[in-house]
Amino acid sequence: MNKSELVEAMAADAGISKAAAKKALDSIMDNVQGTLKKGGRVSLVGFGSWSVSSRAARDGRNPQTGKTISIPAKNVVRFKPGAELKNAVN
Repeated sequence: MNKSELVEAMAADAGISKAAAKKALDSIMDNVQGTLKKGGRVSLVGFGSWSVSSRAARDGRNPQTGKTISIPAKNVVRFKPGAELKNAVN
């Protein structure tokens, strides 16, 4: 499912226009992104939680040449699914 399909499903389920559903989805995405950008955590009970963690700098290898390269440190987004989501999938 892509974003436009999700907007259509939200509009149908909630009985609202596609424009209103798109606006709501964009707001959710912006707020999750903004919270994570500040280093916060977003939890939706039953669905899961997003958090930011730091990945340390490390050495890696170029698979074509075997040459050692330096991979810089960076922040990565982590998602941990909630119990209800895990049970729904299994």
